[in-house]
Parts: sequence; C-alpha cells; structure tokens
Amino acid sequence: MDAEHTSPVTLRTLAERLGLSVSTVSRVLHAKPDEQLRAASEATVKRIRTLADELGYRPNPHATSLRTRRSNLVGVLVPRLSDIVLATIYEGIEEAATEHGLSTFVTNTRDIPAVQRARTEMVLARRVDGMIFGDAYVDGRFLDEVATRGVPFVLVSRRAGKHVSVTCDDYLGGRLAAEHLLERGHRSVAVIAGEPYASTGIDRTAGFVDTYRKAGLHIPAERVLHSRFDARGGREAADQLLGAGPPPSAIFAVNDFAAIGALGAARDRGLQVGGDLALVGYNDTPLASELPVALSTVRSPMHEMGRRGLALLAALIRGEEVAAERLPPELVARASSTGPVRVSAGQQP
Repeated sequence: MDAEHTSPVTLRTLAERLGLSVSTVSRVLHAKPDEQLRAASEATVKRIRTLADELGYRPNPHATSLRTRRSNLVGVLVPRLSDIVLATIYEGIEEAATEHGLSTFVTNTRDIPAVQRARTEMVLARRVDGMIFGDAYVDGRFLDEVATRGVPFVLVSRRAGKHVSVTCDDYLGGRLAAEHLLERGHRSVAVIAGEPYASTGIDRTAGFVDTYRKAGLHIPAERVLHSRFDARGGREAADQLLGAGPPPSAIFAVNDFAAIGALGAARDRGLQVGGDLALVGYNDTPLASELPVALSTVRSPMHEMGRRGLALLAALIRGEEVAAERLPPELVARASSTGPVRVSAGQQP
C-alpha cells in the first residue's frame, strides 16, 4: 500500500488535490450548514466534500477544539432513554447535531432531583458547549441555578419557567382529545394525568378539563388521577377510576403507555375498549396503531422536537437570541374511541 493511503488525509492533502487554498477547504469542511455557501461557491463546496468523502478525511476533534476554544459537545439529560418518546426525541437531537457539526451524549436521570443534579455536574465537568434537558420540573428552580453557570441550554418535551423550550402544544393536544370525545357523545369522562411535576401532563390535562368545562361539563377532581408515565402507572390509575362508583364512559391518558395500562385494566374487568369504554392516549408511539384495539391518540412531533431543540441550542451557542417554540399536535382517531357510546349498568354516558 502506498504512502498516500497509509498517511492520514489532511486539509493540505485535499487542498493540493483540488488546487485550492487550505483556508478555503477548512472553511467549507468546518462551516455550519448555513455558512457553507458563504465559504465558497456551491460547485466548490461539492468538489471539496466529494473528495473528502472519497479519501476518508476526518477532522481532528482536539485540534478543532484548540482552534475554536469549544468542545463541540452537547450533553443531553432525559428521565430514561428506554422510553420510546424520549428515544425518538434524542434521535432528532443527534441527527440535527451532526448537521451543525456537534456531537452529543445522553444520560438518564430517572426524574429524581438528586440524580438530575449529579448528572448535570457530570455533564458540565466535560466542558460541554451546551445542554439539552428533557427532564425539567415545571417549577424550574433547579434550572434557574443551572442558568447561573453560563452554559447555554434548551428544554425539550417539557417547559419550565421562562427557560427556552421546544415542546408540543400540549394544552391544544388535550383540547383536541376532549373535542373528539365530546363529538362522540361522552359526557362522563376521566383523566390519567401523569406526573404532577411535568408540564406535559399538566398542560394536556388542563386543555382537556378546560374544554369540558367550556362545554358546561365539570370533571370531578377524583376523576383526574396522577400516575407514572408508564403502563403500570396507567393500569393502577385506571383500576381506581373503573372501580370507584359508576365508571366513566371514556378515559383520556396523557401518555400512550399509560393508555396501554388502562386498556389492560379494562380488559381484566370484562370491558371492551372501543365499545364499553372509549380510550385516548397521547404521543402516537409506534405501538399505538398495532394494539389489538388500535389506540386513538394525539400525535406529537417527537423527532422534530429534538431537531428544533438542537437547532435553538446551536443558535444560543453562536450568541443569537432565540424564543421558545410550541409544535402543533394532531388527533389520530382509531378504534379505541370511534365506536358508539355504550351505557353499562351503573355507567353514565
């Protein structure tokens, strides 16, 4: 094998092959996507990138860091990456990070404040250029402390205080679920409301309850139960809702996995979801359409949420001003809520 193939491909190698200056090649390969056409013409950018790919050019991260005094590293904190919603959001973050010349790493906090604090210190110790929090508590007190450290950060999925966030418009999502059930004739409903410290559950529940109130229908406090964002939490809440007095004719769960737990609780009580009980979830995870009774749900733009969160963080790192974003949800009606309202013994419509 000749020396050309055994030696690392450098910027000078590419520049000499293309008859360009090293600075031009460097500007193209190290520019952010929105800077590339300013660094060189479109044709030149294509020539440089094509040859770099052919020869297997890889930038030296250490040298880049020394040049820019930046690590080009972003730390991401989530409650648990085993959750498909958070995993999908992180895929969007990682995809956009690559486009912006950044690298990411993720750590789980399990939504435990002490762990959040410890993992945040660990991330900051790695001298990241920025952070993304997917585990924010709605009161925002801890994030107020983080803000004093001077490292830019953005929230995804959840909002907190006045910190920059990219979320689904969860209040609107709750309203869409309520309007759907009202149109189907459901007047006696209940909510599996998620964790009380997360804006996702708070906003989705508020949108749902407010819409029923505006329709002249009050949802009693005992019909709104908090639960974990998982199937077990949803099952426990649904067991309580279905076992306390006349059962509701419909349940809105603020998370698809909680809805799946509710589906199991209904099945064990001999209730047919989509007939005896209408059920609506939230997020439209891949499982929702594949269940034995396809789950009606509110689709949130999970992947785009991650992409936009990283894009806003990249802008903050560049010193630009950004504003919070709320992405639109969409109701997806399926068999779990589209049947006629059935009134069983002791049940109210």
